[in-house]
Amino acid sequence: MVKDPRSRYFRKLRRLRRSARWWSVVGMALTGAVAVLLPYHGIGMHDVFWAAGATGSLALAYWRWVDFRTLRAQGPPPAVEQLDPVSRVVGMLSRHPSGKVFIEQVRRQRSRARLKGSIVEGPAGRLHRASSTMMSLTARLDGPAASVVNEAAAIETHLWDVAQRASSAEQARQFAPAESCDLLDSAVDDLLAQFEEGVEGYERLVVASAAYVAEGARVGSHSSMAVHRLNEAVELLRAQTQGLAEVRDLGMA
Repeated sequence: MVKDPRSRYFRKLRRLRRSARWWSVVGMALTGAVAVLLPYHGIGMHDVFWAAGATGSLALAYWRWVDFRTLRAQGPPPAVEQLDPVSRVVGMLSRHPSGKVFIEQVRRQRSRARLKGSIVEGPAGRLHRASSTMMSLTARLDGPAASVVNEAAAIETHLWDVAQRASSAEQARQFAPAESCDLLDSAVDDLLAQFEEGVEGYERLVVASAAYVAEGARVGSHSSMAVHRLNEAVELLRAQTQGLAEVRDLGMA
């Protein structure tokens, strides 16, 4: 369990203050004893120990007060943001490959559930199935296909964003004024067409990835044709994604 730096700072500050007070009291007590007893008995061997104890205690008290003031002048560290239990569990699971896969599946299910009953529900289901298949292939996409994994993840995230925008526009259509309905209908149709085209491109990418993995398992190596098909699918999907981004930017302008 990681300790809070702020709590550790205040504990150390209290400990230094208690120590400084303790040695101050001890030093003053020994100094007072020496001052009282010295006129009556003079300086003897035992008085040397009394004086040494008083001097040492006062010196320790001085340095404890110096340490206390120095630490107090530094100020406490910033408070550590406390994560909620769900975020902690997600963070722990994300450290393991199997846990990361599970989290991605849950996120896809949540994204798909929010689109239930909307105009993009059908293509969203296809995207969910394709992305689940792609997740099972990522560990085997090596060599020249390794860069496809990050590319596919970024494109999938963008496609889910477009689906959410289309669903939101469709919901806004229900209570929009009459003069805005045509504009919203046109926006929904454009987003749906772009989303379906993007899903088709993503499915082609998954098929090309599966063919690449299957060829490597069958012959032990990948032909240049398999790599070319995979790169071609990536380039096509990237172009479609750029089109989606342009549509989104025009809608926000």
